[in-house]
Amino acid sequence: MLLFLYGSLLDPKVLARQSGEPGLARRLRPAVLADHARRPLRGTRYPTLIRQAGTFTEGALLRPGPAALRRLAAYEGAEYRLAPVRPLTARGPVRARAWIAPRWRAG
Repeated sequence: MLLFLYGSLLDPKVLARQSGEPGLARRLRPAVLADHARRPLRGTRYPTLIRQAGTFTEGALLRPGPAALRRLAAYEGAEYRLAPVRPLTARGPVRARAWIAPRWRAG
């Protein structure tokens, strides 16, 4: 599964610690998600995405293995759901998923 990351998992140290794979950050590829804005998740220091026309969120794409994906899902927790997104890369749009909380949770 291809993931679009836009928050704390962009930090190589956080990604390594939470995925259990120290070199995973080397596989990150830049991407931008159009018509989505990064907003703080109410009551936390973590972000979520909301649909907002004319905005762009910079992030990165990653294809983790099954074990890393399970660990990353546990890190994201029950507040986030994997939602389909279409980020843009240097080669055009791709199908991916991003962890996004319900809109009402955005601050």
